[in-house]
Amino acid sequence: MSRAASLSRDLQRNEPVPLLVHSLHESRSSVLSLAANEEYIFSGNQNKDISVWDKKTFQLKSTLRGHTGSVLDLEYAKDKKWLFSSSGMKPSSFRLALYSKRLDLAKLYLIDPRLGEGAGDLFSLAWSSELQTIFVGCQNTSLQWYTFQDPMPSSASFFDSYPQYERKPADIFANNGMPGRGSPDSDRSDVSTPQEYLSIPSSNVIDPAHYGYIYCMVVLHSDRGVELATGSGDETVKLWSCDSETPELVHEFFCSHGAVLALVALGDTIYAGCQDGYVRVFDLETKTLVRTIIVQEGIDIIAMSMLGSDLYTCTANGWIKRWSASFDCTASWKGHDGIVLSSIVTNRSDSDSSGFCLISGGNDEHIKVWEVQSPRIRIPSPNASDLDTLIHALSKFVAFPSISSDPSHREDCRQAAIWLRKCLGQLGAHTSLLPTGEGNSPIVLATFEGSIRGKSKPKILFYGHYDVIPAPSNGWDSDPFHMTGRNGYLYGRGATDNKGPILAAASAAAELLARRALEVDLVFLIEGEEECGSKGFAETVRKHKDAIGPIDAILVSNSTWIADDRPCITYGLRGVVHCAVEISNDRPDLHSGIEGGAVAEPMVDMVRLLASLIDGKRVVQIPGFYDRVRPQTEDEKLLYKLLSKVTSRPASLLSSRWREPSFTIHNVEISGPKNATVIPGTVSAQLSLRLVPDQDLDTIVKSLRDYLQKSFDNLQSPNKLIINVEHTADWWLGDLDGHWFKSLESAVQEEWGEEPLRIREGGSIPSIPYLEKEFGCHALHLPMGQSSDQAHLPNERISLANLRKGKAVIERFLLKAASQHAEESTS
Repeated sequence: MSRAASLSRDLQRNEPVPLLVHSLHESRSSVLSLAANEEYIFSGNQNKDISVWDKKTFQLKSTLRGHTGSVLDLEYAKDKKWLFSSSGMKPSSFRLALYSKRLDLAKLYLIDPRLGEGAGDLFSLAWSSELQTIFVGCQNTSLQWYTFQDPMPSSASFFDSYPQYERKPADIFANNGMPGRGSPDSDRSDVSTPQEYLSIPSSNVIDPAHYGYIYCMVVLHSDRGVELATGSGDETVKLWSCDSETPELVHEFFCSHGAVLALVALGDTIYAGCQDGYVRVFDLETKTLVRTIIVQEGIDIIAMSMLGSDLYTCTANGWIKRWSASFDCTASWKGHDGIVLSSIVTNRSDSDSSGFCLISGGNDEHIKVWEVQSPRIRIPSPNASDLDTLIHALSKFVAFPSISSDPSHREDCRQAAIWLRKCLGQLGAHTSLLPTGEGNSPIVLATFEGSIRGKSKPKILFYGHYDVIPAPSNGWDSDPFHMTGRNGYLYGRGATDNKGPILAAASAAAELLARRALEVDLVFLIEGEEECGSKGFAETVRKHKDAIGPIDAILVSNSTWIADDRPCITYGLRGVVHCAVEISNDRPDLHSGIEGGAVAEPMVDMVRLLASLIDGKRVVQIPGFYDRVRPQTEDEKLLYKLLSKVTSRPASLLSSRWREPSFTIHNVEISGPKNATVIPGTVSAQLSLRLVPDQDLDTIVKSLRDYLQKSFDNLQSPNKLIINVEHTADWWLGDLDGHWFKSLESAVQEEWGEEPLRIREGGSIPSIPYLEKEFGCHALHLPMGQSSDQAHLPNERISLANLRKGKAVIERFLLKAASQHAEESTS
């Protein structure tokens, strides 16, 4: 039973692990940075040097010296054939070197950052060919840049101190008056003396750009122009527009998972590798979080690289992992005996332009060259990968025996909440856990933020529960907490009530996020005490109402259809009053052969008291009980007639179950050994009332108490009566004429190809009417399972078709809700 938090499936058994092509050894030094061009691999190390390796032969061709600190980053400007390097330790500086095909060091700039040593370590570099600008991320939290003004000399002109036609054969490898110029055959180019000094002007500094070190950055080119993304120790990624002389802050993404140590981008998607093993995936066009990848919790992600849509993550425990476009782990291997500090993806060589290699550097003094391939082009069937992720997630969710009524499973409930929070976070939501009081399970709060369009958005609350009822093994054909697929159904406790619908709704939101089509804010409020009375729910929601709301509509999916082959929408629920009644005397349990007839027996009183609540025609005798019950309308009669044909059940039976109030005695318990000779000293009973519109809950509770007390007093018994109303929930009736209901009904009809049946339920969901009153909006109830799903029974299940179509219905509904809101805003 796997309880791993990550939603990413481990597919590495189906994909080959990259082949290790070659291993390069850096003598007594960690490999902190890497870069490459068509012919060479450049590695910056802790020993202040840059090693230059031949791509074909993997031999060390040269060692470039000149830094006074560790070489923290390398950036190769392909358009200019320039190599930039930045330094750590004081004094900090970064340098620009140019190379010919024979690796002659032609010219060297030393570029001083603003404030010199005050800038601290220079952690990151990024080159924009369009702007001819190098950006620098500094330890002192400043963002700095230097722009090379046109016309700039071509790289070829830098290789000669005098024209080519004037050169003599003897001068080919001469220094020509340029200190630091070395032979291409030498293994060392001493470049400690720069040819020109440059300084970043004060106008080219944003200080502070972050509230932490700027560890990483990446330049982006899109229809929006040139943008720069920076990642920092302050746990944020900032997006800067660089189309003006000074970068302007466009947006700030909050990662909330430790320092951002690595950044890569693919189109309008940016990946932020964080300190504690999370990769946050952001969409730059809509400015939203679309996914979180849990690489390995608690293990820092130091470096990342991309090849096509494949993401490679390198972590502090030496492991490298490959992730597909669908966020599945397709390869995982031990890359280094230590920390992987750097990585790049590059062509293998000029002669093999179709091949690629991933190069990684670690603190084990090694550079590893791995053969990697561009990801295959896949044409999946519609929604196939999404459904696979949904099933994968549900299998993990079902594995938690989150039985809220059993104290021995209290920790399982908490772990289920933690897992669900991470799951919703991975799918793109901002998440938190809300405590509900000592001994109670927490509420999971998660918000999927809709696209930022400079306009208001509707906010919809999805309510559900992650707790389940017990699942004794008797009657189950498989382990109830190990999801099993058979004949198109997924079996497991909670599959239909309520874990499957929760994840279907979350997957719908994630799918819309990925398509940049989520135009609403969708708030998930998932509790863990629904199956035992929603303890602490109302108080917690009230306390955190500002963080949750305001809410425009409430969506629930916590029931089943009336049949197996016709989609439905639930528009009504009965309310409930649960009451415990106890009658006792002041004596211990007695022997009936000795005391029988000599005492007023509590059991006799209890039987007479309960009998007074209902007559022989099953009519409840509580005064005024039926006074406010709504009469059945003609439309309802027609509906029940239709439902009677669908279910082959009498219309009167459906009406009595859904729209008529009722009284039930659940059990009678006695003290003592429970044998036939004992007169119990204490007798207790559990009873309930089911309420319908327009019965007033408080009035019914008072009437019940008064009637029980009056009936007991009429017995003139010396025994004692205790009445305890343990739980109440109001009835609920949906707004069938509102645009929210019509949008949901239309979404169901479009997805299933037929008009849904409008049904009611005889049961109660206390949180629905409470949430309606608390947030002042209407609720909608979309049943996702079939009538044969066995909720609360052995072999609970949900069909794959209903799960997939339920997700699709919610997608359609969210799109319609956004469209309706847009029309209202413009009208």
